[in-house]
Amino acid sequence: MKNSEILKKDLDRIDGKSYRLYKELEGQYDFGNYTLSIDHVQGDPFASPSRVRVIVNQKFAGFPSELFNNKHKNIAVADYLTRQFYSNVNKCGEKAFGSGKSGLISISKCPQEILERTSVIIDNSKIEARFYVGFPARGRSVLSKELEKILYNVIPSIVDKTLIHKNINKEELINRVKLVEDQEFIRRELSSKGLVSFVANGSMLPRESGVSTKALKVGKVFLSPQNLEVEFNTPSRGIIKGMGIKKGITLIVGGGYHGKSTLLKALELGVYNHIEGDGREFVITDDSALKVRAEDSRCITKTDISLFISNLPNGKDTRGFCTENASGSTSQAANIVEGIESGAKLFLIDEDTSATNFMMRDDLMQKLVSKEKEPITPFIEIVKPIYEQMDISTIIVVGSSGDFFDIADCVIQMDNYQTKDVTKEAKELSKGHILERIKNRKLKIDINFNRVVKRGSIEEGPKGIKIKTIGVDTISINREDINLRAVEQIVDIEQLNAIGSMMKWAEKNLMGKELILKDISDKIIAEVCKGGLMSLDNVKGGTGSLAMPRKQELMAAYNRYRKLKI
Repeated sequence: MKNSEILKKDLDRIDGKSYRLYKELEGQYDFGNYTLSIDHVQGDPFASPSRVRVIVNQKFAGFPSELFNNKHKNIAVADYLTRQFYSNVNKCGEKAFGSGKSGLISISKCPQEILERTSVIIDNSKIEARFYVGFPARGRSVLSKELEKILYNVIPSIVDKTLIHKNINKEELINRVKLVEDQEFIRRELSSKGLVSFVANGSMLPRESGVSTKALKVGKVFLSPQNLEVEFNTPSRGIIKGMGIKKGITLIVGGGYHGKSTLLKALELGVYNHIEGDGREFVITDDSALKVRAEDSRCITKTDISLFISNLPNGKDTRGFCTENASGSTSQAANIVEGIESGAKLFLIDEDTSATNFMMRDDLMQKLVSKEKEPITPFIEIVKPIYEQMDISTIIVVGSSGDFFDIADCVIQMDNYQTKDVTKEAKELSKGHILERIKNRKLKIDINFNRVVKRGSIEEGPKGIKIKTIGVDTISINREDINLRAVEQIVDIEQLNAIGSMMKWAEKNLMGKELILKDISDKIIAEVCKGGLMSLDNVKGGTGSLAMPRKQELMAAYNRYRKLKI
């Protein structure tokens, strides 16, 4: 490790010279209370910014170990410090001039959800913060005095305000950790209470707008129907009451614009913990829950959709169905089967984003087109056996068909964003025709999940495997795009970065071992649990732009990869 004064001399030496000389600065420097590590220098001022780390010994940082002595508390602290670092970049910024990305300082921009990340890592010995700096230039010449301002003025100030315990808002950090502990407590308790989800009284579910994730400032807060109310005695907040959604089949009904989809959206994002002020802090859902929709044009690779679709007129095999351009019904069938394969214990479905012919067929259509002439068995006839035989629950937003009343265990009505339990009324109106169909069918669920993934799905080119992300819905692997627009529970582009790294790691370490897709995904997750997200990344110093996805999203990416070899 070099002394920080050597870095200053090197900056003076290369001032005004070719930009490529910045590369000579790579290495670690002692700044007294912390180490500055320049892990990678960008090739020119218009390229992706340089990767930089600061490493603060706990002797100086002074964070009490009891704040981060289990996984969820550790994630909460790292998330909090990442947000503080992001905020302090602007507060401590001293404008650096130059061309391209000169002077840019960036770290992960966290959404409302709290995710495991690589931006900040904390343990008993140190804190590491990974971020990006645009090394300043005039044209393609070094502007070392501008970089000196960043390295000797701005970064020390950010470190001091962000990564030294005595200088941060200790009460705010403690409250964040307690909040996450309470959220995790409720999530652990769901199953023992026979629940799949919980919505606390006082929650603010609507968002500011269709493009904002922030809570509506003024609106109706959530209040549970009295007979659905449950309570949790949390470690920090004591008793929290709200609506418990039991295992089984739950319908959410109501008129248009009364809050049905808003409630479902809150439930689907309840698989993550949320920061205070989000309004959905205590909307807690089974963390395997999967939002399912129709997804026209997606590819399907040897997925067994025979549970829903069989006896096709063209004789095509649906026990190992393949297509490059799925219809709404075949895509939704594949999404559900692949969700079962991923270990989901709860499906979340909105009628508005579903294929109508997949969801149901009424009695009149059954009489006109006989069952023998219709290859699709509608979801309405399968959802109850899925629960009874596989213990997988379903919550469905329904606005147009009362046939679903037959198979519902609970019916919740949204009326101007207020909830009512209308199960009794719905059951009095139900005709029982769907239950009769299910009884006559005597379905035994048998799905083939033995899809062995072959080596070579991801081919290594002359420059290795190239992965990049485009927005929050596309991963590109060697220029082959994986469209994840319909995978609605991805909340951060850094989750896509991690999925790409996971797929790359698996191709090198797992393929060719005759493993099925589920086992490959399990082994990837196990590797991360053992060594952290950084264990998948052989980049020098590690990248600070990875966030943990769930197994459900990882498998969704594999299933939408058109070059997947099964």
